[in-house]
This record gives sequence, structure tokens and C-alpha cells, in this order.
Amino acid sequence: MSSFSLLCVLGLVLIIGDVALAQDSPTDYVNAHNAARSEVGVPNIAWDDTVAAFAQNYANQRKDCQLIHSGGGGRYGENLAGSSGDLSGTNAVKLWVDEKRNYNHGSNSCVGGECLHYTQVVWKNSVRLGCAKVKCDNGGTFITCNYDPPGNYVGESPY
Repeated sequence: MSSFSLLCVLGLVLIIGDVALAQDSPTDYVNAHNAARSEVGVPNIAWDDTVAAFAQNYANQRKDCQLIHSGGGGRYGENLAGSSGDLSGTNAVKLWVDEKRNYNHGSNSCVGGECLHYTQVVWKNSVRLGCAKVKCDNGGTFITCNYDPPGNYVGESPY
């Protein structure tokens, strides 16, 4: 293999690595949320550094990878995701949005499974977002997204 070919191959690996990392940026989390929100006519959500700091502080406490809610300090809504290996932020949001199939907007209820992660993603009154990801002690991934103001109030429709 010529040195030029080797450099081209190494360059490709670096580009692929940067793409994988890009799935965990604030912009990636916001875009993944806003794609789902736009499908149902809900205004965009925006990244908030204060909410993100709360999320990061809690994620740092969950390096045990246990999916235990923080309680949001009473201020924030929250979605959690975890995996035994690496999980990107955009894939975590996709897991939550995939619950849409279980949400019946007409009856404002979950039908056939979990949907409350989805309804928090699209909650019309939640306008600020902060997310964080940590690698767990067991090699897994813990991701949390917090929402301000929180959603999922009983009897209220997300949109």
C-alpha cells in the first residue's frame, strides 16, 4: 500500500470518528427533539446551559448505569436512556420518539406500551433542554435529558 493510500484510509477513519462524536453535541440533541416536535406542530425547543449543567451533574452520579430518575429537583422533566455499550445521544432520543406508536392523541393515553418519554419530548410547554451522557463503570452508557418547564401532567395533552 502506498503512503498516499494509507493516509487516505486514515483520513476516512478520522472522519467517521468525528461523525460518531457529533451525535452527542447539544445541536444534535436539539435537532433530534425538534424533528419530532415539528411532526406534531410543536414549537422548537432550545438548549439551555443551566438545564444541561443539572443533567451533567446527575449523569455523573449515575456511572453505575442504573436508570433511576433524579426527580428533577422539582424543576425539570426528565428522560433517561441506557445501554450495555455505547449509545449516542441521537439514538437515545430516537428510542424515546419511537414510543409515538404507543401514544393515542385522541384519548391522550398510552396504548400498548410506554409512551411518556415520547410525550415529554413533544411537550408543547417545554422550551428549554439540557442533556448529558456518561460512560458507566461497567462499560455501558447513561444518558439523561432534562426539560424546562417539565411536562407529562396527568390529564393534559402534550400538544
